[in-house]
Amino acid sequence: MGTRAGLLIWLYSCYRFCYVAVNQLEHSDQSIKPGEREDRILQALAGMLEHPRRIRITTAALAKQSGISASAIYRCFPNKSKMFEALIAFIEKTLFVLINKILQEEQSGAKQIESLLLLLLGFSQKNPGMTRILTGDALVHEDDHLQLRVQQLHDRLEATFKQALRFAVSEQQLKLDADIAAQANLFMCFVIGRWYQFVKSEFRRDPLANWDVQRLTVLPDALL
Repeated sequence: MGTRAGLLIWLYSCYRFCYVAVNQLEHSDQSIKPGEREDRILQALAGMLEHPRRIRITTAALAKQSGISASAIYRCFPNKSKMFEALIAFIEKTLFVLINKILQEEQSGAKQIESLLLLLLGFSQKNPGMTRILTGDALVHEDDHLQLRVQQLHDRLEATFKQALRFAVSEQQLKLDADIAAQANLFMCFVIGRWYQFVKSEFRRDPLANWDVQRLTVLPDALL
């Protein structure tokens, strides 16, 4: 993998949502501030989702994982659906902080597009539990509106690819008659496919595997 890809992955890994085991906690439940308590619960949830085989997400298990009492968890999140909503919102916020940084700093449409692809694959690589959210795998038996919420995030990501493609057209890196919608959809299909393989392989199939070869097929010739 090239130096550029390595640097991007290092940047994205700084945003990884890690959790702390109960025996490593330094403070009691009572000493945790309300905002910190919610973050710790979500960290525990994300950590449990990283288990290669599905484990049941229960309030008791979250309490044990986070070191926060079950009653405190209910005060923060009245049900599991609210927890998943908050985690989806966190994923979206984190991704778009990085996306906006790419769009602002990269002066080439071609570089923007490849950086966006690397971001989405690299984020998955470093956050397997959150990838289960992004594919809907962790939401199969949850409220239907959560799947819709993930689809809205996918649509927003696809719209971002369209924006970068239009920028590439304006720079004459792509032809004026390029099918922007079809190309953006192809990018999202590729990304979601790699996410899906990562989850279904129990996190053994690296989303970034063979990128140096696959980029030659995924990216239009004009952008290589």
